[in-house]
Order: sequence, then structure tokens, then C-alpha cells
Amino acid sequence: MKIPSTERKRWSKQVTETSNALDLEPGVFTIDDPRSIALSLKRSAERSDRRKSDPYRSAMSMLTFYLNRAGKTLPRERRDRLEAAKDELRDLFGKGRRRPV
Repeated sequence: MKIPSTERKRWSKQVTETSNALDLEPGVFTIDDPRSIALSLKRSAERSDRRKSDPYRSAMSMLTFYLNRAGKTLPRERRDRLEAAKDELRDLFGKGRRRPV
């Protein structure tokens, strides 16, 4: 059976919305404040009883997944905000910041 192209293009949206690891708050990746994004992901990860790894890894994985799947279609400003949310997540979980490249 052939899957319609619109469904093939939207599989990542379905994963983001129906992840078996985290129940994300609606619109979490569209929030303007990186710290608020990180706090929301942290809450979701800590509340989840279905995640397979620690809360930090689950939250970071979901954020990285979203960034990778959005690809070139994500506006630069929004990508920068989500990258900043990664640093906020590291701070919230006491993991320290990545070294600048």
C-alpha cells in the first residue's frame, strides 16, 4: 500500500504530537522564551511514566528531534530560540553548557 505524500511529509508532526515518551504541552516549540520552552520540556519529561531514559535525555532528545525534522523550513530566529532552549535545559538539569564551536 502506498502512503500519500502528505502523510509521508507529516510523520514527524505525528511523532511530536503523540510521542510515546513525553506528553508535550501544546505549542511548546512556538513559545518565544527559550527558558519557558526548557521549563515546559522539563515538566513533561519529569511527569512522564513512559519514557525510556532519564528526564534530561528525554527532553533534550525531543527538542533535538524537532530541530532536526524542521530542517531548512525553520526560520533562523526560531531555530536560534530553540538552540538557546537547549542551553536552558542543560542549566535546569545541572549539565553545564556546551563549549562554543
